[in-house]
Amino acid sequence: MNQSECIDLINNLCAMSAEREWFEFKRGNVDSQQIGEYLSALANSACLAGRTHGYLIFGVDDDNHAVVGTRFDPYTAKGQGNQGLLLWLSGLLNPGVGLEPYVVEHPDGRIVLFEIAAARSQPIRFKDKEYIRIGSSTTELREWPEKERALWRLFDRTAFEVEAAAERIDGAEVLQLLDYPAYFHLLELPLPENRDSILAALSADKLIVSRDAQRWDITNLGAILFAMSLKSFPRLQRKAMRVIQYSGAGRTETLREQEGGRGYASGFQGLIGYINDFVAI
Repeated sequence: MNQSECIDLINNLCAMSAEREWFEFKRGNVDSQQIGEYLSALANSACLAGRTHGYLIFGVDDDNHAVVGTRFDPYTAKGQGNQGLLLWLSGLLNPGVGLEPYVVEHPDGRIVLFEIAAARSQPIRFKDKEYIRIGSSTTELREWPEKERALWRLFDRTAFEVEAAAERIDGAEVLQLLDYPAYFHLLELPLPENRDSILAALSADKLIVSRDAQRWDITNLGAILFAMSLKSFPRLQRKAMRVIQYSGAGRTETLREQEGGRGYASGFQGLIGYINDFVAI
């Protein structure tokens, strides 16, 4: 996130009536042990809440959500044993997670924002203990067996299609990356007149997922079906459709090969046309 995106996110969270289980405000610094416990709890709670990330924010009053600023510096702070805080946290959060700190120059004061990816395949542990948020409290997950069962049920149901192919992009970029006219055409639906309605329709079919601060993730499903170019999604590029013509009945000599660059749904008609062209030769 750039500074503007961070400020938008912070303002959106501050505008909420109360903290949620997937984000936590701290007025001042807390010790490194507590930070690790918070991050574990926020990652696990974000998963339960259907969020892609959790947030730990320093420099905001947790009672009235006012920005008060902080002098805390995650890059110079130390963990236990005088090890750098970020390296220390990364070594003790297991399995490894996407942990990103941002120092944000908010108009009302300096803020430190930790963004942690939601748990995906198993609960996130800190120092071999798993934590969860219950309301505004952080506690060990083992004390809440119903929450633990719910987490594992979510892990069992997580499919490739719902994972993110592109993360935290704005609505305009979504419409550049996805062939949304093909989506409406194939479903025989009228093309909406404004961007918000288009995004809402794509979101309803899980082709994109809403993020914080008016950002979106494009899911693997959305990209694999409707990518304008699969090269825009490096993790999916190798899944592009290919048509290979061989000599004779075997597969030892290739006469020609064509790789489709578009998503499966939006590019299918063109691929069939390509096949028909050389079958007719």
